Amino acid sequence: MSHVAEHQVKAWISGFGVTVPRGATARTRAEVVAAAGGLTPPLVVKAYGPGLLHKSDAGAVRLGLDSAESAAEAAAEMLLTLDDKGIAADGLLVEEQAEPGVELIVGAVRDPAFGPVLMVGLGGVWTEALRDTALRLAPITEDDAHAMLSELRGSALLDGYRGAPPVDRDAVVKVLLAVSDIVTALGDGFTEFELNPVICGPSGAVAVDARLVGRDDLNLDASPASPGTGALKASTVSRGDGASEAGQASRGDGALEADRASRGETALPEVTDFDRLFAPRGVAVVGASTKRPNFGNMFLGFYKAVGYEGRLVAVHPTAEEIDGVPCVPSLASADVDYALVAVPAEQCADVVRQASGIPFVQVMSGGFREMGEPELETDLARAAREAGVRLLGPNCMGVYSPAGGQTFIGGEPGRPGRIAVVSQSGGLAGEIIKVGERRGLTFSKVATVGNSLDVTPAELLRHLAADGGTSAIGLYLEDPRDGRGLFDALRASRRPVVALVGGRSDQGRTAAASHTGGMIGDDRIWTALGVQTGTAIVRSQDDLIGALDALDLHGRRSVRGDGVLVIGPSGGASVLAADVFDGASLALPQFPDEAVEALRGLGLGAGSSLANPLEIPVGPRGNPDLIRNAVTAILARRAFSDVVAHVNVQSFFTFGNSADPLVAYTRAVGKLQAEVPGTRITLVVRNAECAPPGVEDEVRAVAREAGVPVYRSMEAAASAVAAMRRTLDGKS
Repeated sequence: MSHVAEHQVKAWISGFGVTVPRGATARTRAEVVAAAGGLTPPLVVKAYGPGLLHKSDAGAVRLGLDSAESAAEAAAEMLLTLDDKGIAADGLLVEEQAEPGVELIVGAVRDPAFGPVLMVGLGGVWTEALRDTALRLAPITEDDAHAMLSELRGSALLDGYRGAPPVDRDAVVKVLLAVSDIVTALGDGFTEFELNPVICGPSGAVAVDARLVGRDDLNLDASPASPGTGALKASTVSRGDGASEAGQASRGDGALEADRASRGETALPEVTDFDRLFAPRGVAVVGASTKRPNFGNMFLGFYKAVGYEGRLVAVHPTAEEIDGVPCVPSLASADVDYALVAVPAEQCADVVRQASGIPFVQVMSGGFREMGEPELETDLARAAREAGVRLLGPNCMGVYSPAGGQTFIGGEPGRPGRIAVVSQSGGLAGEIIKVGERRGLTFSKVATVGNSLDVTPAELLRHLAADGGTSAIGLYLEDPRDGRGLFDALRASRRPVVALVGGRSDQGRTAAASHTGGMIGDDRIWTALGVQTGTAIVRSQDDLIGALDALDLHGRRSVRGDGVLVIGPSGGASVLAADVFDGASLALPQFPDEAVEALRGLGLGAGSSLANPLEIPVGPRGNPDLIRNAVTAILARRAFSDVVAHVNVQSFFTFGNSADPLVAYTRAVGKLQAEVPGTRITLVVRNAECAPPGVEDEVRAVAREAGVPVYRSMEAAASAVAAMRRTLDGKS
């Protein structure tokens, strides 16, 4: 890695429109005096060199020097101090000192998965002390830049604090856009880039320190691109004008494609149609045994159980049939669209080499990179290239599509639906399917991709986003392999997407050598990706299933108004609900006076306030239509995009002995949804475990038939509503 000298970096970035102090370099006392003679005090003297990563910590910065002589004396003292510490300076930089102002850090790193990631935050010493930063993937738009500044907890400092003049925000935005252009121009040649601090005031923003770390062959001799290029391109894509161009920019033919390019090999023809993956005309299973049942036998059983109607064969060198399924000696004679390989990892490459002519091969076997055996994965990649096949996995379970006969889980398949899932965990995908179907969800296409050696989540996402039979897409990701392709695919998606990301904690992460370096693998990158692409990033499997349920039922509904109305029994539950929705950044606007009067006309308000959340009597002896009447009265006077109706199931069976009142209440909520199509209705059945067996299922079925998703907790409902706000309404 090479560290470019500060003065060289500053000279280069000034061509992108970044303002830097006037200055000159020197090596001797006489040269310092000469350099300072052409500058206006107060002056700054800095030492530079590869051993001076943090100059202030090393004592390599002197400020407030009032003359050329004082600058020369400070330089001499500084060099002696550094020499005592065993630090050799390459030279000295003499500059005019910037006027005081708000100090920010603006930087970028090249993340291994996502490419260049930008950061802005409180700069100087506050970078470590407060970690008040906002991130975005480059390139950014002007709107992105403004949003980043607004996200800072210390953003009030930019607007003038305790009588200080406000900062020129437009100047700061220009710096952010310039850095976006800079790291785009640097390409993969840079590792870290940092301006810290950028001193911001009412008359502009000045980058008083600059640091660039990159490859040894990093070259700044090329003329910079015209300022704003990257921002303009990003703005075009964000409006949807360049969605197809964004997709073309990152072909996303999978991790193998990148490997081929790096080796200078000829790429295979691009595969964009995954229809035969999800609805194969024939399936071959490799690895089933005639003696001891194994995973291969299990998958044969799965296909037989679902009544797969295509050609089903087992691959075995000598057997004529296994478990009633005919055998072929190798994949070369299988004549299928899809092959499932379940043999030991060291045998997989040889099996895949026989798969020429089969469009898709899925390697279930583990024991590759995830187990510290990267050479086996390299050999598998080579085998897939030689055979000309598209490879799912390794270390994945397969594909599920009730309409196409694909399955990797036992039991009867669910009804075909409109929810698609791409998961890097086969086990978790199975849970999503089974738990989701238990709650009434129906799936179109589910693909597990494991290590994503060839087919990546990004490529499958692009296919599913254009699939007319899919209305919502869920992702479970750990290492997307092609993070930049995923970003482009999410940005161009015409379908709402919810993502659950594993491995987002700080544990196991190695501390980086600099502020910006610490962004690599940072959890906040996923948050930024969600904001920039309109993707809902959730924290649990339950939230992923719940969000997909809401998007499936409400995704085609055009809503009016904003804010959430929460309505149901119990003042305590209402207080807790307010906390939950506030924590999810969901506003609960209050009612206009006309709505309050209409509620009083319904007999509400005696002994309780008429506020949002609204407390109404709901129970086994209550009027089930009160929910409809109250919500209708409010919506006639104030539009809400979402209404969350909740009920205490326990009370229905403590003070009653029949499920009929609860079902009647649910039907009233369903009828309300039909009467207010411009509002999304959500039902929360609190304490559902207090109901007799089968009651909760009946409630879910009644509500789902009416297009109303059901949740067991306010937290789950708030997460689902927040996901709809992000993916359908484009609001955080």
